[in-house]
Amino acid sequence: MSPIRIQISAHIAAPLARTWALYTDPAHIVGWNFASDDWCCPKAQVDLRTGGRHLARMEARDGSVGFDFAATYDAVTPPNLLAMTLDDGRQVETRLDPTPDGTRLTTTFEAETENDAEMQRAGWQAILNNFKTYAEARPGHSPA
Repeated sequence: MSPIRIQISAHIAAPLARTWALYTDPAHIVGWNFASDDWCCPKAQVDLRTGGRHLARMEARDGSVGFDFAATYDAVTPPNLLAMTLDDGRQVETRLDPTPDGTRLTTTFEAETENDAEMQRAGWQAILNNFKTYAEARPGHSPA
């Protein structure tokens, strides 16, 4: 059976280069990489090159549960493409495309089999929406 592929997307009111920087810099990843306010991302490490590693620690703020979101980059083409293989073998691809008023960020990922696909889509979309809020709140976010 082929894996279910899910796509999420958001328009970010920030120029492409700035969106890329906020999306890939570990100093910023810790500020947005969680789906709700009761979660956090206390640590992120990025070796932004093909063959490099991506690691983001995701935890409940109360410390009750947490996990490492880890992957190896298959392709890194700044400022437009990130492709990675998660440690469990699933594929993820993120594209950033300029628009007249910002950047369209689209991620396609293979769903895992333990949780409902719609729940996964909603969780990944919530993280992307959190990124949008974070990016647009940073000084100098306006497109140009």
